Amino acid sequence: MSSAPNITTEAATRADFSRVRYAQVWEDADVLLKALDVQPADTVISIASAGDNALALLGVGAERVVALDLNPAQLACLELRVAAFRELSHEELLVLIGSRPADAARRNALFERCRPMLSSAVRSFWDAQPDAIAQGIGAAGKFENYFRLFRTRMMPLVHRRKTVDALLRGGSPEEREAFYEGRWNTWRWRLLFKVFFSRFVMGRLGRDPAFFKYVEGSVADRILARTRHALVALNPAENPYLHWILTGTHGAALPWALRAENFEKIRSRLDRLEWHELSLEAFLQRDLTAEKRVVKFNLSDIFEYMSAQNTAALLEQLANASAPGGRLAYWNMLAPRRRPESLASRLAPHEDLEQALFANDKAFFYSALIVEEVL
Repeated sequence: MSSAPNITTEAATRADFSRVRYAQVWEDADVLLKALDVQPADTVISIASAGDNALALLGVGAERVVALDLNPAQLACLELRVAAFRELSHEELLVLIGSRPADAARRNALFERCRPMLSSAVRSFWDAQPDAIAQGIGAAGKFENYFRLFRTRMMPLVHRRKTVDALLRGGSPEEREAFYEGRWNTWRWRLLFKVFFSRFVMGRLGRDPAFFKYVEGSVADRILARTRHALVALNPAENPYLHWILTGTHGAALPWALRAENFEKIRSRLDRLEWHELSLEAFLQRDLTAEKRVVKFNLSDIFEYMSAQNTAALLEQLANASAPGGRLAYWNMLAPRRRPESLASRLAPHEDLEQALFANDKAFFYSALIVEEVL
């Protein structure tokens, strides 16, 4: 009898997958696309989440994109996005997402146009979420609600709106550092941050508490250091994730999949996208064994929720699923994960690439980006 670790269900048995956890993908597609270097013949396997980065991988030219998620609510987010890309104009898509302000009546009308394209189960799901439609579907998740509380209840205790607007205007690196140290980085800001982004509060209001099982040390201190990087080293004016956190819309900055120049690229390739309510492990076993080809993997931060032993087992399975030249990209938020030395002959790290990309990662709460290639 094999004593191989149970890698199929670890995350599923620890976390609640009964609701929309993420109504947007909080991982920078600009970084992801460079990390995976997608070629026209590539198959790409992507953790679905809300679907934004699966759509970006489609738009950049992959032959086939397969989005997987254990949570049917997350796949409902992706399916509605696909319908919106088919039916709506670019500007209407932004209104439905919530990237642009609008009233409930307009968003409801846009949803009604997309509704006939949805499967019966997904139609029923969104029919039961009128408030989510009214506020923009990109605000419908637990994580986005966490940021809404931060924006509406906490930030007014620290900074006035004109200070927030000044931050988001950006400026030169010297101007950004002076602003951060002179006006933003107050004792109130630091205190608020350490309380609101603590393990306890984030687990209760933002991420599932089970996702902190393998995390050691102060959560808030690590995220605060990365936030300073986003506000000073990077330009806040160009950061869609920061804009949403602080204003509730994307402003002039948009994620890759929502930019006007990428809209038709995605819409014209939607027939190359598929999605399944299935674990990554189960999909690998059933679908990628017959034909050995180059596969690229967008793994989000799935190893955050796995033990080191189970991480190694899944990495080996991923290496087995691709011909040489396949790539894996994934993020560490708080739990350090990368291929162990036991897989050195199977997976090679791209350390220079991952460090260069991570330095420009606009989704600033992660502690590392990992890029590995199948040998």
